[in-house]
Amino acid sequence: MDNQYYVDSAQLSEAARKRKHALETDPSCRTDHMEYMPGMEQISPEIREKVIGEMQRYHYAEYTASDVKRALQHERISTEDLKALLSPAAAPFLEQMAERARLETRKHFGNTVYLFTPLYIANYCENYCVYCGFNCYNDIRRMKLDPEQIEHEMQVIADSGMEEILILTGESHAQSSVAYIGEACKLARKYFRMVGIEIYPVNTEDYRYLHACGVDYVTVFQETYDADRYEQLHLAGHKRVFPYRFEAQERALMGGMRGIACSALLGLSDFRKDALASALHVYYLQRKYPHAEISLSCPRLRPIINNESIQPLDVGEKELCQVLCAYRLFLPFAGITVSSRESESFRNGIVKIAATKISAGVSTGIGDHESKYTGKRSGAEGDEQFEINDGRSFRQMYRDMEQEGLQPVLNDYLYV
Repeated sequence: MDNQYYVDSAQLSEAARKRKHALETDPSCRTDHMEYMPGMEQISPEIREKVIGEMQRYHYAEYTASDVKRALQHERISTEDLKALLSPAAAPFLEQMAERARLETRKHFGNTVYLFTPLYIANYCENYCVYCGFNCYNDIRRMKLDPEQIEHEMQVIADSGMEEILILTGESHAQSSVAYIGEACKLARKYFRMVGIEIYPVNTEDYRYLHACGVDYVTVFQETYDADRYEQLHLAGHKRVFPYRFEAQERALMGGMRGIACSALLGLSDFRKDALASALHVYYLQRKYPHAEISLSCPRLRPIINNESIQPLDVGEKELCQVLCAYRLFLPFAGITVSSRESESFRNGIVKIAATKISAGVSTGIGDHESKYTGKRSGAEGDEQFEINDGRSFRQMYRDMEQEGLQPVLNDYLYV
C-alpha cells in the first residue's frame, strides 16, 4: 500500500518540513485531486454529477421571503424549496421552520433520541488536511491500540451502559489496515448491539469484509463538496482524491452495509452550498437504495491541537439550526446526528426540533476512556482529533434527555 505521506510527526525531518512547505506554497507539487490513485475502485459518477451540478447552480442570494413562504406552504418540500429554506431569506422564518420541523420529527420518530459513543483506536494519518488535528504533519502524540487495549476500552464503555459504538481511526492504511479495523469490529460485537465505523474510504470488497466483521453502518465526511476548496484543504494523501471520497457511501451500500451517513464539515467552505449538497447526496442515495438506512451528520469546524484559532466560517448556532430544520423538512425520514462539537444547551434544544441522535461520554483521544470514565490513567494515551464542546457522560446525558421529556434509546435493532 502506498504510504508515501505517512510521517511520524514527533520526528519530523528537515526533508519532511521542506515537503510540507512545498505542498502549502506550490500547487504544482500536489497530485490532481480529481484523479483516482492506483487501486481505487471507480463506480458510476451519476450521483456525484447530479449533486455537484445542483450545488454549482445554487445562487442563494436570489431567493426572497416570498420563496420561503411558498416553500413552507408545501406539504412536501421540493429541491427548489430546500434551496429557499437554506438561503439567507429564510432567517426571519426560523421559528416557523423549527416548529414545523419539530412536528415532522415527532411524526416519524416520536420523542426518542438515540445515544452512541465514538471510540478512536488509532490517530496515525497519511493525509495532510490543514484543519485536522490528526494530519500527518501535526506534532501530536501518536498511538495505536492493540487488540487487548481495544477490548479494554470497549469493556469500560459497555460497563457504562452504552449499546452503540462508532469506531474511528486516523486515515493510515499502513498503521490502521482494513484487517486491523475488522478485528476491532469483531471485538465490538462482543460488547455492543450496534457497530458503526468512520474510517478512510475503501473499495466495495473491503466494505463487504467489514460488514462480515460486524459493521452495521458507515459514516464518511465529505468535508466540503466544493472541489476547488477541497483541493486547497487536502494537500496530500489518499484523502486528496475528491471523487473517491464522494462515492464511499455508495460503495459501502454496494458492499452490503445496512446504513450510511453523509456530512460536510460546516465552516470549511460556503456552508449553505455544502448543506445543500449534503442533503442532495442523501436524497439521491435514498432514491437509488430505498432499502438503506441513510442519515445526516452536521458537524461544525472545531479548534485542534497546535491550531486553536480554527473556527467555522459564518456558521453560528442560528445558521446551524436553520440547516437542521431544512434537512428535517426535506428529508423527514432521515436520521440526523448532532455531535459533541456543539454545546450542551444547543444539543438539548435541537433534539426537541430536528435531531434524532447524539453522542455521549465522548473522547476524541486514543486510549483514554478509562481515565475519563473512572479517573484511572493508563499512562499511554494519544492526542485528540479536535476539541469537544459537550463533555457529558453517558449517564448524565441519559438523565438530561429524560428531563427534557425525551425517551433515550440505546438500540432498536434485533438480529434474528
